[in-house]
Amino acid sequence: MRILVLLFAVSLTLSAQTKPAVDANPSELAPGHLPVKRVVLYKNGVGYFEHTGRVRGSEEVNIDFTTSQLDDVLKSLTVVDLGEGRVTGVRYNSIAPLDQRLRGLRLPLGEKPTREELLNALLGARVEVRSGSASATGKILSVEAVKHQNERTDDSVDTNILSIVTDAGELRTFELTPATSVRIVEHDLNQELNRYFAMVGSSRAKDVRRMTIATAGTGERDMLVSYVSEVPVWKTTYRIVIPSDPKRQPLLQGWAVVDNTIGEDWKDVKLSLVAGAPQSFIQQISTPLYARRPVVALPETAQLSPQTHEAAMDEATKDALSQVPGAGLTQWEEMGLASKTQRSNCKVGGRITDATGAVIANANVTVMARNGTSRATTDATGSYCVNGVDAGSLTIRVEANGFKPTEVRGARVGSAGVTFSPTLQVGNVSETVEVSSGAVTVNEPVEARNIAGLVQLAPGVASPEARNTAMEQQFQSAAGREIGELFSYDIKQPITIGKDQSALVPIVQSRVDAEKVTIWNANDIPRRALWLKNISGSTLDSGSFSIVEGDSFAGEGLMDPIKPNERRLLSYAADQSIRVKTVDEAKDEPVTRLRILRGMMTLTRQSEAKRVYEIHNADTEVRHVVIEHPARDGWKLAAGLKPEETTASLHRFLVDVKPGDNAKFEVDEVHPELATVYLTNLSNDLVLYYEQQKMLRPELDKAFRSILDQKNQIGDYDTEINNRQQEMNNISNDQARVRENMKALKGSAEEKALVQRYATEMNSQEDRLGTLRAEIVTLKDKRDLASRQLDKMMMEIDVDDSLSAPSGM
Repeated sequence: MRILVLLFAVSLTLSAQTKPAVDANPSELAPGHLPVKRVVLYKNGVGYFEHTGRVRGSEEVNIDFTTSQLDDVLKSLTVVDLGEGRVTGVRYNSIAPLDQRLRGLRLPLGEKPTREELLNALLGARVEVRSGSASATGKILSVEAVKHQNERTDDSVDTNILSIVTDAGELRTFELTPATSVRIVEHDLNQELNRYFAMVGSSRAKDVRRMTIATAGTGERDMLVSYVSEVPVWKTTYRIVIPSDPKRQPLLQGWAVVDNTIGEDWKDVKLSLVAGAPQSFIQQISTPLYARRPVVALPETAQLSPQTHEAAMDEATKDALSQVPGAGLTQWEEMGLASKTQRSNCKVGGRITDATGAVIANANVTVMARNGTSRATTDATGSYCVNGVDAGSLTIRVEANGFKPTEVRGARVGSAGVTFSPTLQVGNVSETVEVSSGAVTVNEPVEARNIAGLVQLAPGVASPEARNTAMEQQFQSAAGREIGELFSYDIKQPITIGKDQSALVPIVQSRVDAEKVTIWNANDIPRRALWLKNISGSTLDSGSFSIVEGDSFAGEGLMDPIKPNERRLLSYAADQSIRVKTVDEAKDEPVTRLRILRGMMTLTRQSEAKRVYEIHNADTEVRHVVIEHPARDGWKLAAGLKPEETTASLHRFLVDVKPGDNAKFEVDEVHPELATVYLTNLSNDLVLYYEQQKMLRPELDKAFRSILDQKNQIGDYDTEINNRQQEMNNISNDQARVRENMKALKGSAEEKALVQRYATEMNSQEDRLGTLRAEIVTLKDKRDLASRQLDKMMMEIDVDDSLSAPSGM
């Protein structure tokens, strides 16, 4: 209780310190002034301000800003006359950039001129020059930099020489040294120089921009002015007081650090603090904008000469559809089987199955979006991935042989992508099954894991819906409320903060559920922490926190936003009493399941891992140790093992360790892996491997041998077809040779006898070609029939076997 009184005293002291500055400001009572009455501060560094007050007749209202505020004010200003009057206009003092204003002077000077630049700007001006005993009055001719030799050091020295033409026409030169004075004689030029100094000096004047709001009306009435302005980001800090009585709940007290930098006092304003970031930007709307105009030369008489002109050319544009192919299948090196498909960055993805749950390979997926049509084909695991698709309304169509096409239309998706995993129905390809857009799952921007083509969202802690229950606390300083994805603290009591001052504003005071624990992680030291459950009824914004225990400081840390009823670990100190040692064990199991359906065989095997945590507590009190065990992709906890909570990357287990004692905790995990192979890829070596591993029952072994025999028969047909095709090629080549020989015989004595011989030979070859063509047709028909029989044999195999480990392994 002593600590609470101290904290409240700090709050009252801060409020008392800010009041004198506000009360001493007479501008609050000045006519035409609208005081600030409502302020809403956001986490992205902007604030919403409302000024309200009474106006009389056609009174003008003034509000002062800084130049940095004016841009935001001009693009967000809202002025409303709440009575019978009206707003006739808003004006403010515009300040052009200094370099733009200097261009209006006769003197061509910049913001930081040198002595030589000033004298060059005064060329032709009448001046009086004095250097030692010499003096002269005349007009400036030039200022030149010259080099001369130093007689003592023999070094080259740069000097500036001023040349003037006197009233008598004499040319006089003076070396510009610290002893040389130049006085401008012309009165008008002196005034222009004073204007220059006034402009340069105004850039250092107080940065105040006054906005005047003109009104027209009669009598008294209310006026409201609102705008958005850049402000410092408000910060959150918490105190957690742990009572000495373990039966009492810890007390959470939250404060907001608020800065008033708008140049006006806040007196009794209604303050709201929003933990959100509405879109806002900076635009220099208050700065006068000068457009660049082209310089057009005066017209001259032109001498024309002949010239040619290029012809017009049409430019053709071509749209190209881009398609990102899916990743291919990797291999299990020791088994030669296709393993799981890894995919990432899919805009549209999923897994296609039939009514039995079996995956469908080689299904065609078509995605029609506003930027065109994209296509993909499912792999051996039934998975597909389509990229290059714009967000918006999509039509997704899935087609596969022997199944009815399935289509979803008008699915509204965002940039994160979608998952569409339909179950196809057996039937006629002319019948299309339409599903509702609800079958499309919008992918949330959370960590995703892909295990053998199955997309699973990583586990996380779900945030419950916001509650609007009253806080049970000793005093109610602020009311928290949800605003969509944002949340706000509405300060109940009026706040007073003087300009250019800051204050701690109480926002939360509530009892919380909290358990003292020790967090152990393999990548960190043991840490003392509170396992806190937010029962305050309000969302706790991110910020720093301090722990007070036993009337003294116990540590501090940082916390992320915590929703109502959400549980969170908050670490605040090192724990030197806990030591943890780990021992890992692992083994790989052989294939445990064999599944064959629709010509595709899926093999399942699993790896097992065990991690033993040996924990020692050197303290004299019981320690509740939270073991953070990694949550690895594809690994599942053994049956009966349930963590206290699971995050996207961790399982948290709670282990109690007695004083001065040791405790042992085991975590068992299994990792199932899938591999697929098409039966068309069966080989003698694979079947022999399966037999050696005792994975095949006799009926399946016989079926595999029949498939291999059928494949061998098809191979024999292919060999016969290739042999006959090769013979036809040889005959064709020989006939080409004979025709060339017959051309060479023309006019020779042997022409008649040889021609008759060649003709007889070619007739025989033509008969053979006809026979070969007929045999090829017959062999192709037999091969096609054998291929269909092979397909039927593979499709008729339906096996789902659970396998045990072979003896001796």
